[in-house]
Amino acid sequence: MSLRALATASRPFLLNSLKNTIKPQQPKIISNMLYRNYTSASAAPAPIAGLGQPDMTKGPLYRYDTALPKLPVPTLAETCARYLKSVRPLLNDKEFAETTAAVAEFQKPGGVGEELQKRLLAKANDPKTVNWLEDWWNDLAYFGYRDPVVIYVSYFYAYKDDRLRRKPTQRAAAIIQAAMDFRRQVVDESLAPEMAKKQPLDSSTYKYMFNACRYPAKPSDFELAFDPAQNNHVAVVRHNKFYTFDLVKDGKVLSTADIEAQLDAIVKLAGDRKDPSIGVLTSDNRDIWTEARKTLINAGSQNEELLRKIESSVFLLCLDDSSPVTRDEVSRACWHGDGRNRFFDKALQFIVFENGKAGFMGEHSTMDGTPTCRLNDYVCTTLAQNKIDHGAATVSANLEAPQKLNFAFNTAVHKAIETSEKNFEELIGKHGLYVQNYEGYGKGLIKKFKCSPDAYVQMIIQLAYYKMHGVSRPTYESAQVRKFQHGRTETCRTVSTESVAWVKAMEDPHVSAAEKTALFKKALDSHVGYMAKAVEGHGVDRHLLGLRLSLKSHESKPEMFQQEVFSRSSHWNLSTSQLSGEHFDGYGWGEVVPDGYGVAYMVNEHNLSFNVASMKEMRPERLHHYLKESATEMKQLFEQTLLEAPKSKL
Repeated sequence: MSLRALATASRPFLLNSLKNTIKPQQPKIISNMLYRNYTSASAAPAPIAGLGQPDMTKGPLYRYDTALPKLPVPTLAETCARYLKSVRPLLNDKEFAETTAAVAEFQKPGGVGEELQKRLLAKANDPKTVNWLEDWWNDLAYFGYRDPVVIYVSYFYAYKDDRLRRKPTQRAAAIIQAAMDFRRQVVDESLAPEMAKKQPLDSSTYKYMFNACRYPAKPSDFELAFDPAQNNHVAVVRHNKFYTFDLVKDGKVLSTADIEAQLDAIVKLAGDRKDPSIGVLTSDNRDIWTEARKTLINAGSQNEELLRKIESSVFLLCLDDSSPVTRDEVSRACWHGDGRNRFFDKALQFIVFENGKAGFMGEHSTMDGTPTCRLNDYVCTTLAQNKIDHGAATVSANLEAPQKLNFAFNTAVHKAIETSEKNFEELIGKHGLYVQNYEGYGKGLIKKFKCSPDAYVQMIIQLAYYKMHGVSRPTYESAQVRKFQHGRTETCRTVSTESVAWVKAMEDPHVSAAEKTALFKKALDSHVGYMAKAVEGHGVDRHLLGLRLSLKSHESKPEMFQQEVFSRSSHWNLSTSQLSGEHFDGYGWGEVVPDGYGVAYMVNEHNLSFNVASMKEMRPERLHHYLKESATEMKQLFEQTLLEAPKSKL
C-alpha cells in the first residue's frame, strides 16, 4: 500500500485533496495498563454558554471538539472596512485613494465581492464542512510550501538547565519519562482541554502530537499519525545513526533508570564515528527531499521499513555531541543544529546536548505552538517539581538491546546526502540569530502600568523596528482561533495609524512625556481591539484568502487583489508570536520574507525574552540591540507617567 493510500485509510489526516471526501476516523480506543477506555458515557458536565452538547463517549480532551462553534465568515463590509484601516498607515494619500476606490468597486452591490462572499458562505455552511479554511490553509501555509521546513517552518524551545541532571543520557531519560506521562493522558483522552476565558479550545491537533510524521510529496506533502497501541518505540539519533527501543514492557512504561541504561547503550554503540546522514535529506527543499526519499528507498530492500520505524516512533530523541553554552548557541543548536543529527519531518524532536543542555524542535504543519508549549512546559515543570514517577532506581536485568537501523547506501544516496548537506550549510550560513534576555522588568511591572503585557511587548517591537529602519512596516502577530472547530490561527495586524504616531513621537525629543504616553495608550487600545476581533475569527487575512480562493480558475482577479498594496500589506517584515514558559530559556523560528525578521518573545513575570532571527544582511544583532533600548526607554517613561505615586503614611 502506498503512503498516500495508507494516509487515507488510517487515523485523521490532512491530505488536502481528499479532505472533503473522506470522513475522518476517531482515534482507536485502547484498554490496557497504559490506557483508559472512554466508550461508556459518564455524567455530563455543567453546560457552557455558546457550546453544543459535549460528546460524553470521549474523554475530557476531545469531548468538546464537536460542541464548539464553527469558524465564522465575517461580513464583506466588515472585512473591507478593517482592511482599509489596516493599510492606511502603510500608504500615502494617493495610494490610499486608489485602494479605497478598488475596495469600493469590489464590495459594491451585485459586484464580484458579493459573489465570492456567497460562494464562501456556501462552503462554510455545507454540513460536510467542519472548518471552511482548513483545507486551503493547511495546503498553502504548510503542505504545499516547498522551501525547507528547517528555518522557515519549524520552531524550537530551549530549556533552562536541570541542575539535578547534568549527564546527557540522565536528562534525556527524565525528559522521555515525563513526555510519556503526557502522552498517556493524550492517548487515554484524560488530559483536560486547554481553556481560554473558561471555554475549551479545539484539541483535534493533539492527534498529531505523538507517533506522527510529515511525508514529502509532489505537489503537496501529507501527514501520517500511527496507532499508539502498536507503536511504543522511541527513535534515537546519535552521530547520524538511528536506533529504536520499546518504551513499554508488559503494559508499563520503562523506569527512568532503564531508559537511561538504553540510552547509555546507544551512546556506546554509536561510538565516535559518524555515519552518512539520512536526517540531512529532510532539511532540504521539499521537492528535492521527495526525490531523495525515493532514491533512498530504492537503495535497499529494507530502507522503507527502516524509515517507517523513525516515522512511526513516539518521538525522536537527538543526542548531540556538541556542547552549546550561551543562549545564542543553545538556541541555534535547537533551531537547526548541524542539520544531520535530526529528522526534521518528525512532529516532536527532543534534543539533549553533550553538556546536559536540552531543548525541543516542532514540525509545524499539523500543530501550532500552543499544544507543544503545553507538552514542553509539562515536561520541564513536572521534572522540576519532582512530580514524575520514575519507577525503580535499579536497572532491569532483561532489557532488550536497542536496534540499530542499518540503512543501505549507494552512490545515488551519497550524492543526495552531499547535495542536501551543501544546501543546508548555505542556508544556515546566511542566517543570524540573537537572543535578547531583558531582565529590566517583566509582566509584573507591565501590569502595574495597567497595560496588556502582550500589546505592550508588541509596541516594544514596533519602536525597535522604527529606531532601526525609520519606518513602520507590516507586522504579523499570531492570533489563536482554537475556540472554533479545527481552528488554528488568524493574523493580528500590529501596525496601525495609532502605533505609527506613537513610535514617531517617541523619537521626537520635542514631544512631551504626557503626550507620548497618551499616544501609547491609543496604540495599545488599537492593538488590543484588533486582537479581540481576530481571536473571534474576524481578522482580515483569512477572510480575504477565502474570498480569493473562491475565484474560479477562468475568472480574472478583481483589481483589489491585483494592487501592489494588497501583497505589500501581508509582506510580513516582522513575524511575531508569544509563548511563555518559566522553564524555557529561548523560543523561536525564522523569518517569513527575505527582508524580514522572525521575532518570538516570552513575557515572564520578571523578564522579557526576544529571539531575533533573519538573514545576516538584515543585521539581526542591531534589532536585538534596539529591543533592549526600546524596553528601557519605555520603562523610564511610564514609571513617570503611568505608575501611581505611593500614598503617604500618616
